[in-house]
Amino acid sequence: MTSATLLTPTRTPSRSGGDRASSAKRAAERAYVRSLVVLDTAVLAGAIVVGYVARFGELEPSGSKVPYGVVAPALLLVWLVSLKAMRCYDDRVLGYGADEYRRISSASLRLAGGIAITGYIVDFGVSRGFLAISFAVGTLGLEVARFAARKRLHRARERSAGWSRKVLVVGDTAHVLELVHTLRREPYAGYQVVGACIPDALLAPVPQRLGDVPVVGSFRGIPEAATAIGADTVAVTASGELTATRLRRLGWQLEGTGVDLVVAPALTDVAGPRIHTRPVAGLPLIHVEAPEFRGARKLVKGLVDRSVSLVALLLLLPLLVVIALAIKLDSRGPVLFRQVRVGQGGKEFGVFKFRTMVVNADALLAELAARNETDGLMFKMRDDPRVTRVGKLLRKWSLDELPQLANVLLGQMSLVGPRPPLPSEVARYDGDVARRLLVKPGMTGLWQVSGRSDLSWEDGIRLDLYYVENWSLAADLTILWKTFGAVVNSRGAY
Repeated sequence: MTSATLLTPTRTPSRSGGDRASSAKRAAERAYVRSLVVLDTAVLAGAIVVGYVARFGELEPSGSKVPYGVVAPALLLVWLVSLKAMRCYDDRVLGYGADEYRRISSASLRLAGGIAITGYIVDFGVSRGFLAISFAVGTLGLEVARFAARKRLHRARERSAGWSRKVLVVGDTAHVLELVHTLRREPYAGYQVVGACIPDALLAPVPQRLGDVPVVGSFRGIPEAATAIGADTVAVTASGELTATRLRRLGWQLEGTGVDLVVAPALTDVAGPRIHTRPVAGLPLIHVEAPEFRGARKLVKGLVDRSVSLVALLLLLPLLVVIALAIKLDSRGPVLFRQVRVGQGGKEFGVFKFRTMVVNADALLAELAARNETDGLMFKMRDDPRVTRVGKLLRKWSLDELPQLANVLLGQMSLVGPRPPLPSEVARYDGDVARRLLVKPGMTGLWQVSGRSDLSWEDGIRLDLYYVENWSLAADLTILWKTFGAVVNSRGAY
């Protein structure tokens, strides 16, 4: 599709409409920040009470000369001030990314360290046990509370009801459309595109749209366009006309307006730990480290995989026996289903699953091919007639995949990784998709916590490749944590 077919008439927003939208956004943002302050206060107050009772076993410790009735509120106040000083309520980090959690931990640990050093120099008599328990419970409580608040905000944003940043996208037509698509792919991130500015050469004498995004101006009037539509963020993407000098001048023009300037590089799907900005000759050069496919971290990952899988198999043994009996009583055929999949380096192996289909499921596939509900190389049906009664229950809660713990123990799979593909899928891979085979496939992964069968083929591949390029032990723990929520919600499980 050419840019000419994307540019269609529309009405340019008025300045008063933009002012009203900006005011509503600021009000929603302030309301969310206030709710976080109240939530943090409640969590810290509870943590201090827990620390007090756990240390002394009563509300009024006998024989204590320390006025804990004054110490506790003072600690609460200082803790909140520490969170504020570490910018834990900055709208730039709220609602998305790991920086919010890092700042909370840093503020709490720095305060705890400061109090510990002060207490060592000046013995003020406050119980160390009380402080240790309070800080441990409080820090964990803050992280959990922020996570809950963020999930609530994400649900609201997906309904277009939560506080989001209003974004004016600036750049060439193709790059603007690409950035708009990227931002809309994850609405919970809170970046709502409200307009676009394109080069003068692409402007028409009538109002225009790029898809459904209104074109509100050219590069000559970006600050004015942002004000007119109530944008609080200007996102600059690639353009031959937007030189370094013009971009620097744009930053000067936005000073004092309350509008943030962000630059979206052409490089996408690369995680933060691999990106380092280094100033060279006045240029902020972005250095991208190569992905890591071997080394000490890989050895640690393999050790953790096998250890956790062994413990999980032992703990889940009673449940596995119950499932096996249910399958045997429900329909004829074996309890386990072994299917050939492709693992790391293109090596084939047999993946274990509890049988959820009738014994002649493969023979019936050709008859159902026309009813495929997904794109790409996979076959998926919401109401697949080949699935047994027990199989539907097992698939809903992902219990059919528990035998794959044996594959992890054998070193054929990992707890977290790309979805294990079929040989027929791999035979049709192109050069990019084949990068999924650089790491071991996983029992769960980004595809599992992002919708599973509800994902398109393209989105599933994109998530798998993102994991391959940016995996880390911390990311694995996060995905494992999110897997429990995905299983409980049963989203995309069929």
